[in-house]
Amino acid sequence: MTGAMSLVSPLLAAASDIPAVDRVLNLSQTQPLLAQYGRTQVTAAVRKLLDEFRSQALAGKLAASAVDDASLSSCLERQLAAASRLHLRAIFNLTGTVLHTNLGRALLPDEAVQAVISALTNPANLEFDLETGGRGDRDSLVEDVLCELTGAEAATVVNNNAAAVFLMLNALAQKKEVIVSRGELVEIGGAFRVPDIMQRAGAKLIEVGTTNRTHPADYANAITARCAMLMKVHCSNYAISGFTSSVEIAALAELARPHGIAVTVDLGSGTLIDLTQWGLPAETTVRETIRQGADLVTFSGDKLLGGPQAGIIVGRADLIRLIKKNPLKRALRVGKLTLAALEPVLRLYLAPEFLAQRLTTLRLLTRPQTLIRAQAERLLPLLQSVLADRYSVTAEAMFSQIGSGALPVDQLPSYGLALRAGNAANGGKRHGRALDKLEKALRQLPRPVIGRIANDALWLDCRCLEEHDEALFNAQLQDLSL
Repeated sequence: MTGAMSLVSPLLAAASDIPAVDRVLNLSQTQPLLAQYGRTQVTAAVRKLLDEFRSQALAGKLAASAVDDASLSSCLERQLAAASRLHLRAIFNLTGTVLHTNLGRALLPDEAVQAVISALTNPANLEFDLETGGRGDRDSLVEDVLCELTGAEAATVVNNNAAAVFLMLNALAQKKEVIVSRGELVEIGGAFRVPDIMQRAGAKLIEVGTTNRTHPADYANAITARCAMLMKVHCSNYAISGFTSSVEIAALAELARPHGIAVTVDLGSGTLIDLTQWGLPAETTVRETIRQGADLVTFSGDKLLGGPQAGIIVGRADLIRLIKKNPLKRALRVGKLTLAALEPVLRLYLAPEFLAQRLTTLRLLTRPQTLIRAQAERLLPLLQSVLADRYSVTAEAMFSQIGSGALPVDQLPSYGLALRAGNAANGGKRHGRALDKLEKALRQLPRPVIGRIANDALWLDCRCLEEHDEALFNAQLQDLSL
């Protein structure tokens, strides 16, 4: 035999066929990538890609076509694009939950967005008093409007409501007793538990009453010389019904006043306006809570209020002053972007007649089912075409929810698309795997689509799909890979 027969298939590439790094960098197809991503990133990506190719070639799994110039540069472009994609990305929220904690809760109205852009691109008077020319207080940027909207004497803002509750307890009840009904010792998302926060804040929890019934006498009998606070907590994410009893804020105020102790309310979502005028379920407002006798109220900025993430404390001026003197206030304070977004959102409430059009959260919550249905029916034909005979797609009535612990048992009539595996007879695990595959494919679109799986269907609730986003939603369905 004069020569060895090649054992490498012409359809496969050998390790020797893989080009050098410099050759790839000098390809004409690589030059736009160098201009976009820079030589450092592109060189690192080329080395990584060629190392992967070399491993595949040695294993006899590298296609010969993979190392031609066009294929190699195309693969390089995809890798660079994937590596440079931001982790925090815009998504389509089709879960049916308007204030979805995992999806960022409230969406900001345009007034707030423009204010944030200005704060990002210009110096601002964050802590500068334009009247005196001296140092200012960042809370003053929103305190006046907060007091006007809530009827409180003073206000301060921290980075979320959990921080507001913690700071309030630490500033006013450290090494003292705080009385709370057992029916209000809640746990919300992220394992936030009132007893744990109270312990970390240095306050001693005194539980009174039972899970379903607490009476004024329970509080009265628990008050001692070491008591600093009677505290009520909003029941987020659940509701107790049936044989129940709780103590009104006014009754607590009467009990607390002779002892000189504070009545505080963790209101959770904290709406500033009566929602029933738009046909939404009733929720106690911050102003009503203050009027009923609460000395301090804490609530969130990014739930029913419809603004940025923030924890807001409003109430008596003397108590707010004590809270602001606490060293933790600086650790928990908000930055200029939060304040830039919060002020214009609050000012929208000064013109309540326009609120349902201008405040994004309220607009989504009050969106008529007829309009949502029309949108779902517009989307239906394309989705049916894309999914063909693998899945059935129907436009159906469904229910949305507010989310983030607000009005947990109330539902909003909505409409959307129900996606089911094409052959329902498959049933069981195979049926579930088909839905999981589809749900994953939607999550992997350029702008991920997030729905929810329940009752053997993938539900895409159209309540939060803005009409101006329909074109993008439809266009990217062509990229759906199953």
